[in-house]
Amino acid sequence: MHVSYRDATLDDLPEIVAIYNSTIASREVTADLAPVTVESRLPWFHEHGPSKRPLWVIENEAPGNEGKRIAAWLSFSDFYGRPAYAGTAEISIYLDESARGRGLGTRLVAAALDAAPALGIDTLLGFIFGHNVASLALFRRCGFEDWGNLPRVAVLDGVERDLVILGRRIGKPAA
Repeated sequence: MHVSYRDATLDDLPEIVAIYNSTIASREVTADLAPVTVESRLPWFHEHGPSKRPLWVIENEAPGNEGKRIAAWLSFSDFYGRPAYAGTAEISIYLDESARGRGLGTRLVAAALDAAPALGIDTLLGFIFGHNVASLALFRRCGFEDWGNLPRVAVLDGVERDLVILGRRIGKPAA
């Protein structure tokens, strides 16, 4: 199961932001409650780089979607920002609506697992809302285990939501 990705460029940021913003209304994927701007995401974009914490984009694979260049993106982000956690990264995956349900998420997680050792990463984490059934299933299918549950830490439209922390050690077999 191979996926073709490339490192994101600043020119990709508007499409990255558009895909991200398309998930906000569902209240399943992100804790942002209103759309973000390209300008507000510039610092986040510059925290990524190909050699340590990449931000990948996947060109559109779906026929009939010629107007959209990017089908999905994946980011590796620092966990907790302290030197002792340098070998741990959070991965985030966002798919354009037209790319969902086609196995792209599974292929992206597999690519992240394959790339992690060369990036100096020995532990990958996912932070997923407890009611985001599809993303929880994706990560668990890819060998991530439940490592923590933060009950009712987010409030989305007046509803308290749990945050599930899933983790996977790289090079270690899943239990």
